[in-house]
Amino acid sequence: MSELDSARLIRDAGTVLQVGFPGTTAPAWVLRALSAGELGGVALFTRNLASPEQIAALCAELRAANPEVLIAIDEEGGDVTRIEAVEGSSYPGNLALGKADDVALTEAVGRSIGRDLASLGINLDYGPCVDVNANPDNPVIGTRSFGSESELVARHSAAYVRGLQSQGVVGCAKHFPGHGDTAGDSHLGLPLVEYDAAAELLHLAPFRSAIEAGVKAIMTAHILFPRHDPDVPATMSREILTGLLRERLGYQGLIVTDGIDMGAISGRYGVAEGTVRAVAAGCDAICWGGSYADEENYLYLRNALVWAVREGRLSPERLSEAAERCRATARGSARPSAAAGDAAVDRSVGLTAARRALTVRGEVKPLAAAPHVVQFSPIVSFAVAAGTPWGIAEPLAELLPGTTSATIAAPTTHVETVGLMKSLVVDQDAVVDVEPELAAAVGRPIVLAVRDLHRNPWMQRAVDAVRAQRPDAVVVEFGLPYGDDADLCTYGGSRVSGVAAAQYLAGVQNAGSNNSYDSKEAH
Repeated sequence: MSELDSARLIRDAGTVLQVGFPGTTAPAWVLRALSAGELGGVALFTRNLASPEQIAALCAELRAANPEVLIAIDEEGGDVTRIEAVEGSSYPGNLALGKADDVALTEAVGRSIGRDLASLGINLDYGPCVDVNANPDNPVIGTRSFGSESELVARHSAAYVRGLQSQGVVGCAKHFPGHGDTAGDSHLGLPLVEYDAAAELLHLAPFRSAIEAGVKAIMTAHILFPRHDPDVPATMSREILTGLLRERLGYQGLIVTDGIDMGAISGRYGVAEGTVRAVAAGCDAICWGGSYADEENYLYLRNALVWAVREGRLSPERLSEAAERCRATARGSARPSAAAGDAAVDRSVGLTAARRALTVRGEVKPLAAAPHVVQFSPIVSFAVAAGTPWGIAEPLAELLPGTTSATIAAPTTHVETVGLMKSLVVDQDAVVDVEPELAAAVGRPIVLAVRDLHRNPWMQRAVDAVRAQRPDAVVVEFGLPYGDDADLCTYGGSRVSGVAAAQYLAGVQNAGSNNSYDSKEAH
């Protein structure tokens, strides 16, 4: 191989990588690799973000090093936010948008999120999540999905894509070919989906809809889909990515992996092998997810691709095609379109959507006095940034001074490690002592904030124990609204969802809005 060919190979190998890094400024190695054309993208996480001004400066620095850089982020709205991880998202998540079922509203939310990102210099959003959440026990999708009905998810997926991409930000429909009917989390294992032909059509429909809407990127799922490939996850399957997505669905845009460091890949194949086989199968970009990333990891993946070509395991044409698709996607994306942190940016559509989604079950009257709020916090998906706030205590305290609160965390037993990922394991058999909270609520209302109550027996026992003594307790569900316990359902844990619920309980549900609440039963 000539020196020229070798340099081109190294550039192509680096271009398909989207890597993370620590800190709020770009490390020297990132700028050096970008300037040399040997790195195509970066993935920003909460560890990189401090303020709108800092984010904009960071993105400008990255783009100055390489104008064709893809600057990516997980900014779905709802539970999954990076730029508002400290305070909670200004937008409800997809399940709330699906509940409101107004495609114009969904498009407006996507447009507003796109405007936020474009103003900061971010040009690739790892969203929307277009999975059909067909399994109530799904631990990783849940409220990130528009719903459990394929047609509903399809029409809102297209609307979100239209809104987001109208601002020049690349949308990324995920997780192909559908992560909604799994009971496992691909961060920690390899879920299996066994769709028949009819179910496959239902789960593929939102991707078809997003493609028809012009989505510029699609993210793979680390799931085993034996109907098309019984041997390897979709991320590494030529039958699924090239055969199904490219040839059958006719998709010609960017294909990006879910985090290659997730347990489904790193725990079974290793990140280097997963990277090589993903590109060979048809992926154009490799995302190194939320685990710690540095120059050593970047070089490890880049060199794995280089050696795979030299050893004949990956064709140089396939690698070159992937790299050029990354460059072309970046060239067609947004440049910063407004002053970072512009105070005039209007995000009110988020609260409007949260109010439209809020469901009230039965007779729930405004609180007669400042309540005691008990928040039961389960272990949330890896997709949710650690420490992202949720709940109703803070907005209720603003509306009803004197409100007090307490948080009861999920009881845990040990840390589970799979590949590069680690997670606490919940003791679902534990019995939580609620007597201190009952004592704190004597003579005043009590509000219980829960999240996926149906999936957490420890939480269900605690709620039952409170209601045995306080049948007047108001239960607010911030997750999937299965079961009959919840009095209010927000369909997600964003900040504005908590505000909408708090306004209802404080008797000011129409403050600043002409919207009325949907009092029908939750679907």
